[in-house]
Amino acid sequence: MTPLETAARTLSDTLDSLRFAPPVSHVYNPLTYAWAPNAAYLRRYGQGQKRVVFVGMNPGPFGMVQTGVPFGEIAAVRDWMGIEAEVLKPAVQNPKRPIEGFACDRSEVSGRRLWGLFAERFGTAEAFFAEHFVANYCPLAFFEGGRNLTPDKLPAGEQAPLLAACDGHLRQVVECLRPEWVIGVGAWAEQRARLALAGLPLQVGRVLHPSPASPAANRGWSEAATRQLAEQGVW
Repeated sequence: MTPLETAARTLSDTLDSLRFAPPVSHVYNPLTYAWAPNAAYLRRYGQGQKRVVFVGMNPGPFGMVQTGVPFGEIAAVRDWMGIEAEVLKPAVQNPKRPIEGFACDRSEVSGRRLWGLFAERFGTAEAFFAEHFVANYCPLAFFEGGRNLTPDKLPAGEQAPLLAACDGHLRQVVECLRPEWVIGVGAWAEQRARLALAGLPLQVGRVLHPSPASPAANRGWSEAATRQLAEQGVW
């Protein structure tokens, strides 16, 4: 296994031992049931030094939850990155958020916007990943029935071991890829990156999160993100 695969396996095993109380009804770990496409992504695009690493918060229900790839909108993963692999079923499925893998017909808006910008700017996946990489800070997806719960909404006692493991994993990713920049996709991811990577010789920045829940993102995320990256000197 590559160093990133080994780090992901270690993180996955650590997080599988954690327990979360109601209102969390289901927890999905795509690093287990969607390991095959995740490993393909890490092997194909996570090799060598990267100048910029983008870090998301945690998986979306129609992105990484289905494909195992960060912001993993299905068309972007399958058609642009050229990755399609077997996705198994979690031991306990959420009936309101079934795992359909690459057969899922829903589109992850955040992923469509993120990868769409990169495809528009760089053309091929190979050109983008030559100097860039995209990771997720936390690989777990949390649900309250059909509603997505983000990690920052968990009680402090449940957050502590989760954040400790994810901080350690992010440091490992940075040690492997040796970036000049780590860019949080959204304010929370930026905050976690600053805390986890404090003291390391790199710069931390932020772009607007592409979520459709963000009015600012809905007014033109691609243009806003491009402007932010240019103003910070990343692009």
